[in-house]
Amino acid sequence: MDSYEAALDYLYGFINFEHKSLERYHASKIDPERPRRLLAQLGFPHDTFPSIHIAGTKGKGSVAAMCAACLREAGLRVGLYTSPHLREFRERIRVLTPDDPVGCIPQAQFVSCLERVRPAVEQTPDITWFEIVTAIAFVHFADSAVDCAVVEVGLGGRLDATNVLTPLVSAITSLSLDHTQLLGDTIEQIAYEKGGIIKPGVPVVSANQLTGAASKLREIANERGAPLTFVGTEWRYEVERVMVNDRMTRRLTVHSGPAPSYIPPNSAFRIGLSGEHQVENALVALATLEHVHGRFPGLTPAALRLGLANVQWDGRLQTLQAGPDRPVLLVDSAHNDDSAARLVDALTTEYRFRRLILVFGGPEDKNIAGMLDRLLPLASEVVVTTSNHPRSMTPEKLAVMVEEREHSAVVTHSVATALDVALGRAKPGDLILVTGSIIVVGELLNQWDTLQSKITAHG
Repeated sequence: MDSYEAALDYLYGFINFEHKSLERYHASKIDPERPRRLLAQLGFPHDTFPSIHIAGTKGKGSVAAMCAACLREAGLRVGLYTSPHLREFRERIRVLTPDDPVGCIPQAQFVSCLERVRPAVEQTPDITWFEIVTAIAFVHFADSAVDCAVVEVGLGGRLDATNVLTPLVSAITSLSLDHTQLLGDTIEQIAYEKGGIIKPGVPVVSANQLTGAASKLREIANERGAPLTFVGTEWRYEVERVMVNDRMTRRLTVHSGPAPSYIPPNSAFRIGLSGEHQVENALVALATLEHVHGRFPGLTPAALRLGLANVQWDGRLQTLQAGPDRPVLLVDSAHNDDSAARLVDALTTEYRFRRLILVFGGPEDKNIAGMLDRLLPLASEVVVTTSNHPRSMTPEKLAVMVEEREHSAVVTHSVATALDVALGRAKPGDLILVTGSIIVVGELLNQWDTLQSKITAHG
């Protein structure tokens, strides 16, 4: 292929379940052995590096970013595979190094990896977009001689293309009802799918879970002889809010845990990501890294502190502008009822504002009603919009749902227009919140340089 754009065009010609949902997420729709057959033709690149495998409903991306940041601070070359991307496709496949905290796959390297994968792809019937991207990531990590790869599950876990890995440790973040049309409509069914990443004899770390989910994870771990740690019950800690450079952050103090030689009692860590829920994510990251620190001597408490304090994970409670003479502009990629609840908690405990102007757009197949039920009581004004994504709900449908909840909504057909409307209505002391979908937030961030001129124009 002669260009990065041509490579992307080729890739997007395959079945993409991020754009087109399955009727049901099971083996009759997804062949779990197909990624193995593909990778076998490529020489098993995923077997050439150690890995950490992370599943969950909420927080898996944050935990992956935290783990990768800590490993990087330990002086390692770290593969990081996450999805979906926020601003640009290459964000999905990264190699972080001590000299490069971002590490997106170079365009030329992406093209080269795809060319190497392509003959195997064309010999693998019914292969999907995500299976190809996963193979490209693993080839790139092998080529880059990463010391460790941190790999986030794409969807579910049991049938996911990333589940070819036999990692050093598996991690499962907070579970809640999401993708119910694919993964099941009970918390036990969700846990069964996510717990599919648990491998025989491989330790697994879990966030604190609802009773049904915890029981299912214990059942799977016991069947597979996998040591299981729940951070909510096996770590004793406290959290303080502290101001750092005029920004509220949290300091996590671990008083005791299952590995005192790894994290000495009363060790303190500043959490760079905003939101109370990041405390649990940080604990999951610390507990996960406990299982690999013996392999990486540089993974000291000092490296952990730097990693948790300096980790970057855009689009999650990210403030784009603030100041006494203008409204605050906040973006968050909340995309289901549970994440909206966490967002509301953050808004009510960490932010002070005169009025909240909600800019909202979301996918048709998400629990939009549940999200609006959480967010609308805080909103003084609502602007609904849409993103450039085939599963996006139309702003007209969103407006009807808002009006059914006794609010009025301004209908817009682009994120740029929605922000322009919100800026025109906001005053100093107000907070503009853009949320509902990572796609909506990503579109705003991609246009941010241009959109800032709108802010200047609105004074």
